[in-house]
Amino acid sequence: MNRIERLQKTFAGERTDRIPVALWRHWPGDDQRAADLARVTVDFQRTFDWDFVTIQPAASYGVIDLGLHDEWIGSADGSRSIVKRGVNRSLEWTELRPLDPQRGSLGRQLEAVRLIAEAFPDGEIPLIQTIYSPLSQAVMLGGPSLLLRHLRTHPDRIQTALNVLTETTIRLIDAMRRLPLAGLVYVVDQASYDLLSEDEYRVYGLPYDRKILESLPDRWWFRTLQLATNAPMFRLCSQLPAYAINWADQDSEPDLTQGRAMFNGAMCGGLSSQQHLNLGTPSSVREAARVAINTMNGRRLILSSGTPIAITTPLSNIRATRESVNHTGTTSV
Repeated sequence: MNRIERLQKTFAGERTDRIPVALWRHWPGDDQRAADLARVTVDFQRTFDWDFVTIQPAASYGVIDLGLHDEWIGSADGSRSIVKRGVNRSLEWTELRPLDPQRGSLGRQLEAVRLIAEAFPDGEIPLIQTIYSPLSQAVMLGGPSLLLRHLRTHPDRIQTALNVLTETTIRLIDAMRRLPLAGLVYVVDQASYDLLSEDEYRVYGLPYDRKILESLPDRWWFRTLQLATNAPMFRLCSQLPAYAINWADQDSEPDLTQGRAMFNGAMCGGLSSQQHLNLGTPSSVREAARVAINTMNGRRLILSSGTPIAITTPLSNIRATRESVNHTGTTSV
């Protein structure tokens, strides 16, 4: 069974020869240049032989050309810290304009994808691009406090900005149609009970997320939703058109069993990026993988972590993750 067959059967809830597995991470410094991001991504895949490749640029790549400045200051998860926001006053939301995906940071990301695809020309390794939701991009531009204040005091201005960010995102997806991508991981971090009410997300998040996900090319068969929050609106987000959901199932609610009851596709998780992978041992990683596989009865599971792994993750734990699925075929679960 090849990777594509294994993943598609997992999405459909069918038995496979083994559980599919993949980890991904940020690449601080290397994520600022297309050739460097491509090289480390390709090397990571060739070293660990994942079932798919998640192309993980700096989170700000979609909005860096809207006046935002960031830098990596040593965070263990590899994320960059924002040192200058692109929006500081409510009226500035209305001054945003759609970006040309062929230029600037978006253009560099297109080049990185092209280079990665050239390294795997046979198409047997599915490549998926990380794309952040418009509301996630708005948080980067204005900061969480300012966005929330303006969302409640100047909702029309926020919606104007979200329309612009949605248009840019769809333009980027259109530009990526010509590249041999299998799909995307779509990051939603504001569908969180710690940040918004469900009614607020239904107005400022869900319509834009749905519009983007419904604009994807038909041939993008791999569509993963990443709920990057510890208090996800799981039931609400499970209505979005995706085939897998990735969230911190080991560190927050719902757990795998609860998630399976609310979503018909695959659960992408089973491991904690911090507890198991960054701070654990190969033995604890293998045990956590065994528990996750048994919990899901060997179906509808892509073994992974709830978030990109820390850049300090021991290589032995990464190897243990890959090796833990080698004997998880139908007869052993």
